[in-house]
Amino acid sequence: MARKQPAQDEACPCGSGADYPACCGRYLDSDEPAPTAERLMRSRYTAFARGASDYLLATWHPSTRPSRVRLDPAQRWIGLRILHTELGGEGDDTGLVEFVARGKEGGRGFRLQELSRFEKISGRWYYRDGEHR
Repeated sequence: MARKQPAQDEACPCGSGADYPACCGRYLDSDEPAPTAERLMRSRYTAFARGASDYLLATWHPSTRPSRVRLDPAQRWIGLRILHTELGGEGDDTGLVEFVARGKEGGRGFRLQELSRFEKISGRWYYRDGEHR
């Protein structure tokens, strides 16, 4: 799937209210690591919304990373809400982020609620795995 290119003043898909380049774009479009588990969660949601499978693989924990990510071009991600975070700060090595992501496929809405686990390795956060709620 081709990666969708945002306009410079386009709002970030993660719902932060900031422009894409100042928000998740700084992680997806460069080698800058997300500083917290929540920022990584938001940037990964944005990667799903933008079709950036390379970023999803790069930020997946080595012990649980699949060989490839297949994104469904029929899915359109339309909203993210962070429900809860535990640890995951700049001084932590692990973190939890519970979220609800909403989307549409074939004109029908869907939602994904997950408690995601993150781990920091050598100063970079990685998505380890998640439990659907």
